[in-house]
Amino acid sequence: MSQGIVSVSPTTSQLNTTGVNVTIVLDSSVMPPSTLMPTAVNIGPSIGTNLTRTNKNIYGKFDFTHMSSGTYNVTVLFPGPPSTNQKVYFTIPAAFTVTDTITPLWTIPGTNVTVCYDTATVITCPAESTMPFYGQFNGLIPYYINNGDGTVTDTITGLMWQRNPGAKMSFLNALAGAKTLTLGGYTDWRLPTIKELYSLIEFTGVDPEVPNGTPLSILTPFIDTNYFVFHYGDTTSGYRIIDSQYWSCTEYVSVTMGHNHTAFGVNFADGRIKGYGTERDTSDVKMYTQYVRGGKGYWINHFHDNYDNTISDNATHLMWTKNDSQTPMNWQAALAYATTMNAANYGGHNDWRLPDTKELESIVDYSRSPWTTNSAAIDPIFNNTPIIDEGGKTDWPWFWASTTHNAFDGVAHHGENGVYVCFGSAFGWQLAPGKTYMVLTDVHGAGAQRSSPKCGTYLGDSLGVDSLGHTVYGRGPQGDVLRVNNFVRLVRDLPKYPSGINNIQGKQEGSVVCPNPFQTQTTIRLSTNDNLENAQLLIFDIYGNNERSLPMNSKEITIDRQNLSSGLYFYRITNNGLIIASGKLVID
Repeated sequence: MSQGIVSVSPTTSQLNTTGVNVTIVLDSSVMPPSTLMPTAVNIGPSIGTNLTRTNKNIYGKFDFTHMSSGTYNVTVLFPGPPSTNQKVYFTIPAAFTVTDTITPLWTIPGTNVTVCYDTATVITCPAESTMPFYGQFNGLIPYYINNGDGTVTDTITGLMWQRNPGAKMSFLNALAGAKTLTLGGYTDWRLPTIKELYSLIEFTGVDPEVPNGTPLSILTPFIDTNYFVFHYGDTTSGYRIIDSQYWSCTEYVSVTMGHNHTAFGVNFADGRIKGYGTERDTSDVKMYTQYVRGGKGYWINHFHDNYDNTISDNATHLMWTKNDSQTPMNWQAALAYATTMNAANYGGHNDWRLPDTKELESIVDYSRSPWTTNSAAIDPIFNNTPIIDEGGKTDWPWFWASTTHNAFDGVAHHGENGVYVCFGSAFGWQLAPGKTYMVLTDVHGAGAQRSSPKCGTYLGDSLGVDSLGHTVYGRGPQGDVLRVNNFVRLVRDLPKYPSGINNIQGKQEGSVVCPNPFQTQTTIRLSTNDNLENAQLLIFDIYGNNERSLPMNSKEITIDRQNLSSGLYFYRITNNGLIIASGKLVID
């Protein structure tokens, strides 16, 4: 029976959603004066924030991240009369349902590849993890709708796109052009972020490795031409066949070529992300523009450290290994690395895989770079192994994707190259100004996506010598450095229930807490007979925030309340990285 609450709206939400606006309507016949604000509003264990009140309506925001699915009571707490210490509760039982259907905040389309490759050719996709080249993940098949008004809707991302990019323009004109575009009757067009633009790439495309000598009839662009207008570079006007680059609004936080202001873009002719200088010899560089609307926030990650060497992205519902492989390896070994980690049940899971290139690019942090933040282009919540680059300086690695970069070398199609994403500088060898030797240069920016041979010893063509007289090798007009061995970071689909606190709620064995609840101090005693090595106690609040981390040198530890406020907490005890005990703490 309802006690002082008439209704709740909405009445349902999904697990792992945050910032849900909920309105609670009080019974006007029993409610406190309209000027009195509640001290707390709860939906089960979820505590409301940003509370406001208008007469009988209470408004608040709620997070449903670290809790189980189910039906919960809604409770509003008011202070009682000043003459007493009592509090006034209003409640409505079983009024709000949290479902276990998890919907990502943004969904990553697949690469549109439906075949598998060995080190060079198409093969039957391996069915068993023990087979070579097992684990080539391709994701959701892209699906578009032509709206018939010059726009195209991506049904996976929900983004609406301009169908025809029109004429090439400068970066500044591309930014400004969105403000006056009224295509399809919409006025909220914008230049896409690099992650939005990259969502359109499809690796059924074929890279013309002989840029000006490849017949167009045997090439396939890296974008769906059934829905989007596409043009290769006009070789009769002095362009290369691969000059079909598109601007994004994402500017590089550093510079390329040693001095160029740079914006990232996608080349749908050769299937790469690169940073492009916005000027060349004082003239504006001109590229295509594909405006977008809708789906704001598509590119924003919501990372959460699960404290078991895994990181969850609650935006895409992917779980990542917190640590990288720490050593480089070739493409085939990268695929096999996932099998090895599954056999070891890394992080308590055995369904890790090598990510496809769109998944991998989704975790690039384009606000970071080796030169501006002295870090890899990734959130520091991840651990990253530094490397010594080809010039003898510290930088950060490139990472393999499971995606093959198909190409035409003037004779035949081949799949000898694998896709990688640069979380460190995207190096190439360039002639030093006024000198006769080559210098290692960030030519495309941290966050670029390129390709390299999957195996072997080929490191490109001889380009000249460095300042010490050593021969240097690279490929393409920017002298791209090639690395046959790259690093690995594995991914898996986030489980039905959020990892972290939800897992703790179901596991209460392995320890005893006394007293519990407590006010100032309590003691946790382990019931395990295992020897403790590198044991650690972690305490979380109900939102999954790590409030305290303590080393455990014995099977008993005393916890002082200190700055912890009253409420419900969860603890986890690990020994050599394995969870050996967990449970709840209640502070009065």
